[in-house]
Order: sequence, then C-alpha cells, then structure tokens
Amino acid sequence: MGFGGIAVAFAFGGEFPSKVPVPADNPMTPAKISLGKQLFFDPRLSLTGDVSCQTCHDVMSNGSDSLPLAFGVLGRVDTPRHPPSVFNAAFNTVQFWDGRANSLEAQAKGPILNPVEMGMPNAADVVKRLQEIPGYRDEFRKVFGDKDPITFDHIAQAIATYERTLVTPDSPYDRYVKGDKTAISSNAKAGINIIRSFGCEACHAGPMFDNPGTPMGTGWFQKFPVQPHNPVCAKYVQKYHLMDDPGRFDVTHNPADKHFFKVPSWRNVALQAPYFQNGSVRTLQTAVRVMAACQLGQTLTDKQVTDIVSFLDSLTGKFPKETMPQLPETPNTTIMMDVSQLQKTAEKTEKK
Repeated sequence: MGFGGIAVAFAFGGEFPSKVPVPADNPMTPAKISLGKQLFFDPRLSLTGDVSCQTCHDVMSNGSDSLPLAFGVLGRVDTPRHPPSVFNAAFNTVQFWDGRANSLEAQAKGPILNPVEMGMPNAADVVKRLQEIPGYRDEFRKVFGDKDPITFDHIAQAIATYERTLVTPDSPYDRYVKGDKTAISSNAKAGINIIRSFGCEACHAGPMFDNPGTPMGTGWFQKFPVQPHNPVCAKYVQKYHLMDDPGRFDVTHNPADKHFFKVPSWRNVALQAPYFQNGSVRTLQTAVRVMAACQLGQTLTDKQVTDIVSFLDSLTGKFPKETMPQLPETPNTTIMMDVSQLQKTAEKTEKK
C-alpha cells in the first residue's frame, strides 16, 4: 500500500496507551502536578498578567480555544498557526506544528517567551516575577528542594508534569478494540474500511493515529498538501490558504521541508474545529474532503464522508474532570507594577 510515494506497512489504530511517557529527569509527583497546574492557569506568567497557558489551551473544554488563530498579549494575533489541543499532548513525540520542541518541557518554555503569545522578555524576568510570590517560593522549595528552587527549567518541568495528566482514554473506539463490537456504529465501521482502503494509516498510524511508533523527540512529519495542483485540491488551497505556511522549513531552513508538518492525532478530532495548521476549515466534513483531494487525489461521495466522520467521532475519549486551582497571592501588594517597563524591554528584544 502506498501514500504520497511512501511505502506503508503500519499498524492501524490500537487501544489507548495505558501510561504516558515520563522522562527520567522529570518524574511525576502529586506536589509537582499541583504546582504545574497552578502555573498552567496563572496569567502572571505573561507580560501583561492576563494570558495564561489555559487561555489558548482551555482544559475546561477541548484543550484549545476553538479560534482559528489565538490572541496573545496586547491583543496580538498568533499567526500563522492554530493552537492544537493540550489533551494527549503527552504522547506527541515532538511538539508544535513544525516539531521545533522535542519534549513537553521544551514546549512549555516557548509560549512564555514568545512576544505574541505570553510576551515575557526573557527567562530571568519570569523567574524574578515568581520569586516575588511567597506561595510559589514555598511550593517550588517543596518540589525542587532548597537550592535555587525557582528556575525556568523547573517552571517548564512542573507545567509539563501537569500536562501529562491531561489524557482522554476510553473512547467508543477503544471499547470496540477491546471487544465490544457494539461500541461504534455501522457507519463508523464502514469508515474504518474506507480509511484503510485509501492508506490513510501511512500518516495516521499507531494508537494515537499520528505516528507509526517514532521515539520521543523524533518527529513524524508529512507534506501538506501533497497534490496542490490537483484541480479539486487547488480550489481548497486558494480558499483556505493552505500553501501560505512553509511549515518545518521555518525550523530547518531546508527547502525539502517546505510545507511539512507534524502529523496531528485523530484522537478527539471531532472536538478540535477549526482544522489544519492555520485553523481555516470550519467543519470536520470539509476537512475530510480536503484531505482526500489534497493528499490522495480522491473526491469522496457524501456517504464516504459520513462514514469517515462517524469513525473519527468514535475517537472522542473521556476527559478528566478539571477544576480551577487557587493561585498563590501577594498579600498587601501587587507584583504587576512594572508591566510598562517590561513592555519596552520586550519591544527592544523583538526588534533585534
């Protein structure tokens, strides 16, 4: 079976993994999870004190923000890419659409220092701000010890640890794989057969439907769109601006990597609208048609689209019950008086 010129013999799907991968140098503990959750929800990690990780990755909902492009500090629009869901990100072998981060820890640092997203000028300013919050001083000490407990690395490690709890097992498909043949509909079963006949598992392989088992830190990238000059695909390319983003080329500067992206997981894809790297497609039905035309050179019937979407709907798992954490306070004072000065520093850094 072939796909985009690539020979394929990958396993299709599989039961949701029983454990998340945890790096040896960042073991999970209840105290670290709790600290990471506070940091994830804390807008004081942003320049203006009003944008948190939670802002763009809403864990009270689908793990994203349901916007085509996210808004960051000072109303800046985070172009050109749509924020992916944080749910099941622990299973990603690399992070971001272009795979520029090889771990959740590395990913956690990026938005905090991104001038459009959370906008902090540098890691030292992030650490300084948290050091001014008594509760964080105590909690970092409990988690990381007395010697230099608040560091940018430790901040990222705590956030990543919390994110590893954000998993969604037990979808109808998982119950079907375990032997409950009534767990998914006849349309969904037909959708599986259509997907397999087209060779979609060449890209959407394995239990997370995003890679064939590449090791952590090793990305699984595919070109999108593969067939931009296909007449049907060409219309989609123009309408949805599918060729505007150079993809992984931004990271490697290798012309061969233009328009290559990390293959996204199909888990919970029914809840991840809008679709594609730029969030340009509103419905899953349209996204399925775009993929068929631009990756496979196929024009699907309405029945095929219905069946494929029915299968993708069956990949919605059970979300953990999340509650808002109580954030540590700064009694009798505020630590946000220097925002205007930090903004000037950030603007100078951005111009360099």
